[in-house]
Amino acid sequence: MRGKQFWIRLSAICGMALALQALPVEAQVIKAGPASCPAVALTYDLCPVRTASGFDRELTDFLIEHKVPATFFMSGRWMAKHDAEVKMLLAVPFFEIGTHGEVHAHLPMHEVEEQQQEIMGPVRLLKSKYGRPAALFRPPYGEYNDHTVEAVKALGLKFILWNIESGDPDPTLTAEAIVARVQKRMKPGSVIVMHANGKGKHTREVTETLVATLLPAKGLTPMTVSDLLRCNQSTVIPAP
Repeated sequence: MRGKQFWIRLSAICGMALALQALPVEAQVIKAGPASCPAVALTYDLCPVRTASGFDRELTDFLIEHKVPATFFMSGRWMAKHDAEVKMLLAVPFFEIGTHGEVHAHLPMHEVEEQQQEIMGPVRLLKSKYGRPAALFRPPYGEYNDHTVEAVKALGLKFILWNIESGDPDPTLTAEAIVARVQKRMKPGSVIVMHANGKGKHTREVTETLVATLLPAKGLTPMTVSDLLRCNQSTVIPAP
């Protein structure tokens, strides 16, 4: 979609966004928080699945029991099949919810209008069914192009990627290998991507090790993505 047609489509999605909520325009693709922040963001994608359970109950139980802040990125198709889990996650005050596309499509393979619809699906659902505005978006597979960035910008969403890919869906990686992978890359302001849809291998175990051992050893605290982006060295970090 080029020229005049592109801007007509973009104007249309701006109108849909205003109908849902009034949000400030965000422009940049975010991969990490400020390096001055003594914290990291633990993030968990909830992609649609066919063979797994669709929800890692042991992981979320651990996070809730230990009051660990975390951010979950939900796809629309996952939300449609997990209403009880969506309500449960929304009810936890130290959890944050972002969106992750409708069907987990490869966005750069689609024209701008199709990308808009893929992005808008879970945003609409969060607002219409659960009364919650969307603030964060993570593209499926971490894939995007200029059309994706413009569509997300038009919606006023923060475009969240990561700077540490845990590799937790990889069946060849042990928990120890995932921990070593994360530990090697982890630094203040890091955003770590894992999965809470049952496809993550050893995700709960890795999360427990991070919270109990690795983060304290480095003087780091878990935060939601939004808190991490607002954080600096003068911020008073609440105890978990």
